[in-house]
Formats: sequence, structure tokens, C-alpha cells
Amino acid sequence: MSKNLANKLDTGISPSQFMEGMQKNQEAFISGYEQFSWTNESDREFFESLKFRDDLRVMILAADWCGDVVRNVPVVFRALETADIPTEVLILEENFDVMDQFLTMGGRGVPIVIFLDTGGYVLGHWGPRPKHVQEVMVNFKKENPDREAPDYQDKMTEVRKELIAAYGEGTEFHEVVIQELRELISGL
Repeated sequence: MSKNLANKLDTGISPSQFMEGMQKNQEAFISGYEQFSWTNESDREFFESLKFRDDLRVMILAADWCGDVVRNVPVVFRALETADIPTEVLILEENFDVMDQFLTMGGRGVPIVIFLDTGGYVLGHWGPRPKHVQEVMVNFKKENPDREAPDYQDKMTEVRKELIAAYGEGTEFHEVVIQELRELISGL
């Protein structure tokens, strides 16, 4: 049975309220938002074509302290603005009940971009990071299953550097996020 989040519709904040209220990483987030540009005309046209769909809603689970939110959500905001899809942000710490329905490998990872119909039924979700970046974490978790191991935190520090490297320099990963969102939405 499909998950239903109708009780959470219209309980979040707008993308602009999220950006204005950020206590951490606001400058980097806004920089990513302002740097976004469409590199593929076909992608831009696809997201513009969604303006005619009034059956989609989006909730984004996010936290301003999270590096993946800072990198990915500005791109998501821009795509959803182009598509004119009603979007709201649910702050992670205020919405663990929702977060716990979208765990990543058993853990709470943000952002999670949730696509819903107008009745609140979940149609699909994306996150917390592009697939090629997530593979770094998947491999780490396979190789380090014991979170209580004495060297786990040191290894986590190293894998975070690998995650950052996997994103690459500049904004090249923006196109990857757009492609993954397009693929997901195309199946809805």
C-alpha cells in the first residue's frame, strides 16, 4: 500500500522561507541557487512542460546543517520552480515521523524530495544525493557495518572527503541531479 502524507500537506515552509531562515550554510546555499543554469535545453523544456500538471506536489525533508542539502536542494528548487510544482520544505528535526518513512540504508539522510499526488499519496522520492555520490556511502557502509567500531568516526571523516570529491568541481553535478529528477518524474 502506498504511503500517504496528506496530514503533512501544507504544514511545511516555502523554499524562500527555508532560504531566508537558514541559520547555517545560507551563503553557500544561495550561491548554489544563483549559480544554477540549464545546461541542457531538453531538460529545461521537460520541466517547463510540467506546468500543465496540476496533480503533483513536492515535500522536501531538509536541514540547513547538511552538506548534501546545501549542494542538491538549490538545484531541486530551481527545477521545481521551472515546473511550477507546489513545493514545501519540512525541517528534519520537526518531522522525524516523515523522515523515518524514508530512511537511507537504515539511517536518516537528507535531503529527501518526495513527490505526491494531490491526495497526499507518495508517488516517488529522490535523495539524499545523486546515485554516483551515494555509491561511495553504500560501499563505505558495506565495508564498515559496525557503527560502534573504535575507528568508525575516523573512517566516516575520510568517506565524507570522498563524497565531496565525487560531487566534483563546480556545478557539474547539477545536471546529474536534474537528470535523476527527470527520470523519476517521467515515471510518475
